[in-house]
Amino acid sequence: MAKKREPSYLNFDKESYPWKPDINYRKQPLAYRVGKGEQGVLICEPYKSEIGRYWRFKNPEIASESSRVIFDLFTAYVNNKDFVGADMARKFLQMGYTRARRYANYKGGKKYDKNNGYAQMERGTGEPEKAEAAAIFYVSWKKAEADPDYQEMKADWKERLG
Repeated sequence: MAKKREPSYLNFDKESYPWKPDINYRKQPLAYRVGKGEQGVLICEPYKSEIGRYWRFKNPEIASESSRVIFDLFTAYVNNKDFVGADMARKFLQMGYTRARRYANYKGGKKYDKNNGYAQMERGTGEPEKAEAAAIFYVSWKKAEADPDYQEMKADWKERLG
């Protein structure tokens, strides 16, 4: 029997969410917060548009190219001491992994059945090639997280700004 649990997005509190779509985070980087995981990745402009246009995970070939380009952007942001850009690129790499895993685990990437009280859908019904795409993004994501310059920038940012 499928486990029932409401997804967090159902009762989302937009007002208290620290990332806002009307802020240019390149011009106002001090407004950026690191957060947990992928938070803010689909909101923070101009990075969302700069990086998001390359974010694809349809199959392993596309995922390889996508993760390479995004990792190159990550490296450029780190080299330019642009922590917000680097963190956003890291988040897109992480999201490549998590979204591809979702599609590998669940048919159509649908985890919850909204017509059945948001019961969790049956696992193991997804697309096997998405698991390969996820593995590709995982390597790039972990490589980005392990970058010593990025780690130093992140620790400093979190200490100063959160």
